[in-house]
Amino acid sequence: MSTYSLKLTPLFAAAAFFLVAARPASAEAPRTVEATSALAGLVKVVTVAEDELRDSLRLPARVELDQQRVARIGATVTGRIVEVHAYLGQRVHKGEVLALLNSTELGLAQSAYLKASSQVNLRRLAVQRAQRLLQSDVIAAAEVQEREGALTEAEVDLQAAEDQLRVMGMTEPDLKRLARDRKIHSFSPVSASLDGVVIERQVNLGQVVQPSDALYTVADLSRVWLVAEVPEQQAQWAHTGDEAEAEIPALPGQNVRGVLIYVADLVDPETRTVTVRMDVPNPLHALKPQMLATLLIRKQGRRSLVLPDTAVIREDDRDHVFVEISPRRFELRAVRLGEGEGGLRPILDGVQSGERVVVEGAFHLNNERLRKELE
Repeated sequence: MSTYSLKLTPLFAAAAFFLVAARPASAEAPRTVEATSALAGLVKVVTVAEDELRDSLRLPARVELDQQRVARIGATVTGRIVEVHAYLGQRVHKGEVLALLNSTELGLAQSAYLKASSQVNLRRLAVQRAQRLLQSDVIAAAEVQEREGALTEAEVDLQAAEDQLRVMGMTEPDLKRLARDRKIHSFSPVSASLDGVVIERQVNLGQVVQPSDALYTVADLSRVWLVAEVPEQQAQWAHTGDEAEAEIPALPGQNVRGVLIYVADLVDPETRTVTVRMDVPNPLHALKPQMLATLLIRKQGRRSLVLPDTAVIREDDRDHVFVEISPRRFELRAVRLGEGEGGLRPILDGVQSGERVVVEGAFHLNNERLRKELE
């Protein structure tokens, strides 16, 4: 069987060569086509006109916290946690107590304040008594000055003790209550410094904490950042104030728009990129930090003749479109097009303003044209 096939192969080759040789050298698919009544219903023709095109740069991005709306909250004094009021994910308000600790350090500082306060009162009474004795010529003026000096020293000690208590987190009402009641209260609250959501919690009952420990992180998620890295070769694309748009795969159909609020002045030597940042409103907290996104940076628009992508037919490694030359009659014409944006491509050459071009149904017209070639 294989021997028989080998004998026929030269015959078929000769026949194929005869058919090709017999076809006129000029034979090729026609450049024009006439739409039938059925085909005309599938074809949409529009007049070529100018539109605004904007170059754009697409960058992988991520959602991040607005660092100006984040507070890392710790204790103001060393102590042991005795109450925990806030947990991960809880919404809190500024001034709300997140935890409570008991601090012997705070108790000692309050004791020092009360002692200094008592000394001031005693020194003040001593000065007043010395002034009365001076008026009666019982003591010398030097004695009064000595007692006034002692009062000044006591007032300095009191001020230092008061400042220490402020550093430890006591407020003005707390100080007034301590001075009035003269009772030591060694419990210190850990309070929220802004409205937001608890996104980190590093505290448990009985834990001994210090002022250097970050116990809670609270973030206001009503606004977030979209951060991207621009390759240094394209760094000239990004400027503060440029319009930008972000696509969030986790939130289809919910693109967000804004402007760039930050463009780094330095290139990262490891990644060779420039960091850019866009501020985005997030009232419903739909954007979650570390979500992936695509950042689209748009440049100033320019006017140009444009065609939609659907009008373009690719043939012989060139772009072509169908131009209407008379009702229902179309010519396939080679064109030169620029880079597209938003489904539109600028026309560089091949079509003039005012000409009518097929924007829908070009594929069907091209099939009809190729079918005519086989007839």
